Amino acid sequence: MASTQQLETLIDLARRETDDAAKRLGAALKAVADAEEKLNMLVGYRDEYGRRFDESQQQGITPMAYRNFQAFMEKLDTAIKGQQEIVRHSKARGDQEKQLWQDCERKRMSYSTLRDRAEAQELKKEAKRDQKAMDEHASRQAFFKR
Repeated sequence: MASTQQLETLIDLARRETDDAAKRLGAALKAVADAEEKLNMLVGYRDEYGRRFDESQQQGITPMAYRNFQAFMEKLDTAIKGQQEIVRHSKARGDQEKQLWQDCERKRMSYSTLRDRAEAQELKKEAKRDQKAMDEHASRQAFFKR
């Protein structure tokens, strides 16, 4: 089994790796939130533009204004579809970063468990040595008292 000092080095490296993974996960989650915010903004803008068009249509519009409206709505729909794709990609990246962080954390915890076991084993050995020394001392005392 590796020494406690070696395990401490591995734990330290794993902790740094976990911290880096956590930073990347945070950045990925922020990217998801930003992408969803932009998507919601586009959808809201599209809905608002559609409402305003409906209002102006009741007052009467020209065929040219109607074509312009349709063209603009198509562009908005294209932008929304593109943003939806960005949201999907961001979420997939976030899931990937989360998995990487979990893997790093699991590795760090494994090293910590190994260290704890090594320390417990060392304490057990030390207790046995102490008991043996006490038994030898008691045995000598008993021998010399005769």
